[in-house]
Amino acid sequence: MIRVFAAALALVGLSVAAQADPMSAGQQTAERLLRGDVGAIWSALTPEMQESFGSAQNLAALRDDLLAGFGDEDTILTERTDVQARHDVYTRVSRWTETSEPLELVIVFDDAERIAGFSLRPKPVAAPSPFLDYETKATLRLPVDGDWFVYWGGRDIDDNYHAVDVGQRFALDLLIMRDGQSHSGDPSQLESYHCWGQAILAPAEGVVVAAVDVLPDQAIGASDPANPAGNHVVIDFGNEEYGFLAHLQHGSLRVAKGDVVTAGQEIGLCGNSGNSSEPHLHFHMQTQPELGQGEGLPAQFTQYRADGVRIDRGEPRKGETIQPAE
Repeated sequence: MIRVFAAALALVGLSVAAQADPMSAGQQTAERLLRGDVGAIWSALTPEMQESFGSAQNLAALRDDLLAGFGDEDTILTERTDVQARHDVYTRVSRWTETSEPLELVIVFDDAERIAGFSLRPKPVAAPSPFLDYETKATLRLPVDGDWFVYWGGRDIDDNYHAVDVGQRFALDLLIMRDGQSHSGDPSQLESYHCWGQAILAPAEGVVVAAVDVLPDQAIGASDPANPAGNHVVIDFGNEEYGFLAHLQHGSLRVAKGDVVTAGQEIGLCGNSGNSSEPHLHFHMQTQPELGQGEGLPAQFTQYRADGVRIDRGEPRKGETIQPAE
């Protein structure tokens, strides 16, 4: 059973780290949580988190309920820090005395070094897939021009949080990084993000089977979980391969349902609609045209560069900077 203590972050986005030493901050907070130093934890919570819990007593009760049945932390297996949606995220995987599954503790810090969320649950695993050896039938080009950063991409959970989902098993999240940041200027403004308004392209020839263009772009810090894909286009590439391009800018679509598109044709602009924490492009392929149905398919792109190395056919991975090859 998964027990979630608190969560306060969409797992998309990238910016400057909030802490000078997020690893040390995460370790100290984890130890306080595990030994029951609720007073220190309460004082370090964001006002929103304090309001959510209501009182330090409620926090203590929830902590005790969370840890019940897991026993004691026995062995720390891995620790890491990431930067997500302008927050530092500390992740620790450990073995515990009363459960056979490793547990994952996640602690989120905001830019004022306050605790903006945390969770404890069995470590997520990638969804099983019968398509691990699948070779994409469509000839795919990257859905963007210029240099884009792969924020999530790959087949392992550590590289791609989408891998827990059957339909989005091989999804990509792309944004633009310059000087180590996804934005310049005021990070609260959508226009500050380098990928905002950039052209999004059809990866291959196909028929548009869905096109949504009426949803608003979300302000930074907000999201729309009721419409997870936001404004999006679904393209039928044939051979039961359907491509999803999501989080497009409101009013930017250049195509409609029933249109035939060619590879490289502009279909819309990068936006921040749907369940998104900052502007970016989400792309994945699956076996059916409805989100949440069917199974995810690997998307093998052709003729691109990854960190300057020419790739004739491959799958972009987290941390790479990619661009179409000349």
